[in-house]
Amino acid sequence: MRNIRLTIEYDGKDFNGWQKQPTKLNIQGEIERAIESLTGEENIDLIASGRTDAGVHALGQVANFKTNNESIPIEKFALALNTKLKKSVRIKNAEEVDERFHSRYTCKRKTYRYIINNNECESAIYRNFEYHMPVKLDVNSMQKAVKYFEGEHDFKGFKASGTSSKSSVRTIYFAEVKNADDGRIYIELTGNGFLYNMVRIIAGTMVDVGMGKIKPEEIPDIITKGDRKLAGKTLPPNGLFLVKVEY
Repeated sequence: MRNIRLTIEYDGKDFNGWQKQPTKLNIQGEIERAIESLTGEENIDLIASGRTDAGVHALGQVANFKTNNESIPIEKFALALNTKLKKSVRIKNAEEVDERFHSRYTCKRKTYRYIINNNECESAIYRNFEYHMPVKLDVNSMQKAVKYFEGEHDFKGFKASGTSSKSSVRTIYFAEVKNADDGRIYIELTGNGFLYNMVRIIAGTMVDVGMGKIKPEEIPDIITKGDRKLAGKTLPPNGLFLVKVEY
């Protein structure tokens, strides 16, 4: 039995998220069908590091599956799978790993990036990969505010209703707001895990900071109070990317 780890890039625009669903286009189901077609096996179970929502993209999602097929060399696996997938899903790498490797349970850190186009004019080309905010944001205030998210906190005020996680305590190892020369703002968070819509809510809170609605020094109090109404709105999924997963 081979345990194969895949590194996956996808454009989430046309998909109803990662998770397999019988009647909606999803990324997990698409890749499982490709693996089954390639290996000749049935009921392949592709386990991801975590689910991404409808419209969310990935540059480095990680997933693994087990197969009894020994005939396909591992160095040919990614190329072969890509011939069977939509162009909006690419297998960047395939490698054989220890049988104990589990994409979700052995994951140590994830990095997410949210992209805001802060130019007056929306992009025709990149509109599906960023959130357009024509009002000029105070990036310096955003850079000060985002640092308050670093460390271990109870993020119950930064999760959407319907979150199934038993605990809302998470650790953010690194939080940064970058101001690019092209008028785009990048919000990047690295943590041991993220709650449902947590990154998009933090990004929405950063927009409020940038607009002067929330002061940077108010962030600790918003975190402590745990009231969803005090945080910013949930920004749309199209600006969100799962950048990388570390083990």
